[in-house]
Order: sequence, then structure tokens, then C-alpha cells
Amino acid sequence: MPGDTFSSLVMPVHRAGYPFIGGFAVATLVLFLIWAPLGWIGLGLTVWCYYFFRDPARVTPAREGLVVSPADGVVSGVGPAAPPEELGLGTTPRTRISVFMDVFNCHVNRAPVAGTVTRIAYRPGKFVNAAHDKASDDNERNGLVLALGDGREIGVVQIAGLVARRILCEVSEGATLETGARFGMIRFGSRLDVYLPDGVAPLVAEGQTMVAGETVIADLARDAAARPGRTH
Repeated sequence: MPGDTFSSLVMPVHRAGYPFIGGFAVATLVLFLIWAPLGWIGLGLTVWCYYFFRDPARVTPAREGLVVSPADGVVSGVGPAAPPEELGLGTTPRTRISVFMDVFNCHVNRAPVAGTVTRIAYRPGKFVNAAHDKASDDNERNGLVLALGDGREIGVVQIAGLVARRILCEVSEGATLETGARFGMIRFGSRLDVYLPDGVAPLVAEGQTMVAGETVIADLARDAAARPGRTH
């Protein structure tokens, strides 16, 4: 329907994008005054900037215990890894699910599960390609610990990437989040790591496409084996 097409093209924008979109738009006007072909290039970049900061509504599964992806993108890794030391989750390896966001993905981050934010820990670092596994250890990052109602904890880590230079966290310690609630974003291209509680198996595989707030990545209420993937 025409209305559906319009709404798919015109989406809400995260407020962090207003200065950037405005700056691109002003630069585009100047470029048009200088030389029209440059103006069209600027217009294309302005549209991309708007698209980057889009913040569409998402339909989050409502069943208790479901863990959803905190980011749009592609699963770049699934496997055991020790959580960052600053999260206070111990040194025992947990199942880590990494979601890599390129510059065309929506970069608004969402809570993977309902819980209370008991810790927020920022650590400066490098800006290597976030698709690489070493980015979890070396890059600038901001981690959150979510305490669940049953006493278990989940770690969520925002990791800056090669192009990203700014991590935004819009919640504070003590905040209570619903599954799929927005909690921040990263500019421009980055990664999110989720550290699952002990004994919880991943339900996604490397290379799988994620939709933040919608794609189920694990089930806290279900005793199941890890779900393998196959490329067709």
C-alpha cells in the first residue's frame, strides 16, 4: 500500500543524528552553489546520514526468558569468552554472541533482555576493525550488566570500530529496562557483544542476519543445545 511504502522510506531519526544531518544538508547547499554535480554528491551523503541515524519501531517478542539481538547486523562470532574484567562477571568463559554493524545498519542499540542495570563500565581503547575478534579486547568499549529477576546476569558490551569514534549510552546504573528497550547507539560502524548466563545455549549461528529488538538469540527458559547454521 502507498502508506506502507512511505513509512518504510521516512522513518524516525535518533536525536544524536540531528547535528550531523543538519551539517550535511548545509554543506550540500554550499556545494550546489559551487558546482551542481558536487551538490548531488552532497545530497546523496545527506540521505545516507539520515538513513544511518534512523530509529524505526521494532516488534519485540513478549515471552519471558527470550534474549533478543541488541543490534542490527551480522553475527560475527559465537563461542566461549571471558567477559571484560571491568564488568565484574568473573573470569569463567561464557557464551559470547558478537553482532557486527556496518555503516548501513541501524545503529540504535536495544536491551537483549528485561533487567536492572547494575553496572556501566567504560574503557578507552583502540579503533581496529570491529569485525575482528581482537576488537573485544583492544577497542574502546562500554559495558552494561543486566541483572535478571532470577538472579542471573547478562553482559552487553558496545564496542567502537574502525570508523566509529563515539559510543552513546543513554541509561544509568539502577535503570530498569524492558526487552528491546533502546539504551544507546554507536557512530559509525561497530559491534555489540552479549555474554549469556552459564548454561544458556545460543540460538543463532555465525553469518546470520540480526534485527535489533526482534531476532531471538537465546532462551533463558529453555534447556536446548546450541543451534547450528548452514549457508545456502
